[in-house]
Amino acid sequence: MAANSRSSRPEAGEKAVKPLPTVLIQDQDSGFDRLLHERSRLAIISALAANETLSFNDLKTALHISDGNLSVHARKLEDAGYLTCSKGFEGRVPRTEYRLTSQGRTALHGYIGHMEALIKAMKKI
Repeated sequence: MAANSRSSRPEAGEKAVKPLPTVLIQDQDSGFDRLLHERSRLAIISALAANETLSFNDLKTALHISDGNLSVHARKLEDAGYLTCSKGFEGRVPRTEYRLTSQGRTALHGYIGHMEALIKAMKKI
């Protein structure tokens, strides 16, 4: 189709492009959360959804990510209110524990709902 053309009909030699389902093009209020869409952050939230609390080392080991990556991604999730971080000591060893907040659980459920709707819409195409 010509770049300046507003017609929805294809020009000669071009094939028609089907319109995308709205679930594919909506971001706001659709359940799609760009913060959770990043692989490491989604993994952190998912691990915390399955466990009441996890330590920094437990998450690092389970997700196979570096200290720096885990720290940066956990901080972004904490800033968004999706998880809480508590720091303390176990004997003389520092211990950082993470817990999923109700806001984080709600965000995860919304994200999963959006992905399910996306998959359902794609199966219809």
